Amino acid sequence: MNEEKKRGGFFRKLHNKYHLVIMNDDTLEEKLSIRITRFNVFVFTGTAAILLVIATIYLIAFTPLKEYIPGYADFNTRKVLRELTLRADSLEQDLRQKDLYILNIRNIIEGRDLVEEIPENVDDPTIFSINELPRSAEDSLLRAEMEQASYINNDYWQNGEPYPMQQAFHISFFPPLTGMISSHFDPVKSHYGVDVVAADDAIIMATLDGTVIFSTWTIETGYTIGLQHANNIVSIYKHNSSLLKEQGAFVEAGEAIAVIGDTGLYSTGTHLHFELWFNGIPVNPADYISFQ
Repeated sequence: MNEEKKRGGFFRKLHNKYHLVIMNDDTLEEKLSIRITRFNVFVFTGTAAILLVIATIYLIAFTPLKEYIPGYADFNTRKVLRELTLRADSLEQDLRQKDLYILNIRNIIEGRDLVEEIPENVDDPTIFSINELPRSAEDSLLRAEMEQASYINNDYWQNGEPYPMQQAFHISFFPPLTGMISSHFDPVKSHYGVDVVAADDAIIMATLDGTVIFSTWTIETGYTIGLQHANNIVSIYKHNSSLLKEQGAFVEAGEAIAVIGDTGLYSTGTHLHFELWFNGIPVNPADYISFQ
């Protein structure tokens, strides 16, 4: 009986009403009055604790704050690390295959037996070095023949010998631009064309009938266009401000193909760098075209 009375008294106390009053200490004026019970206080405190727990779980699960928790790693981070690990393993395997390929080539050159895998411990360190092979007489003759057959070399141009293919040009070229030549043809300095200075926005025209083989932009030469003509002649126009024809288009001599410009790292101002090639060899455009 006593225990039941105590339990009943405890539950009754939970519902006992209390009056919380906030007053002005100087005037004793009542500012706020709230009637509460112990049960209401427990419910409010429990609800606040539950909401705090839910908010904490939400912050940890759905915000970047979870990455600052020690020992907690992001799923995406683990995925990226796994992909990087697999890629590193693949690269390592590729490198070992390439090393094995190079090693077998060296073994063939040096007369050794082929191996199926790279040995972990190499007793002979010279296995990875290629011994200097003596040059045969045939190799020396072949080198001399290839050097003599090269048409683009400093000695050839410094001696001033005539181009043997210049006799093949019996064509009237249309000047791509009217202006002043600021830099002449000089293959010794790897300048395989002429630089023609003209007014801004001057139109550049095709020197012969032909087909556009490339119409593109490069870091060195800017907007560049090249034409393939008959008799294995190629003309190239560099440093343009814009291109008027696309790759594959057919153009006639004198037809507009670009606008003069100053694009590309190698450009020193508004001008046209014009090159003329015959059978894969550069020739001096000023010998066949008057730019005045």
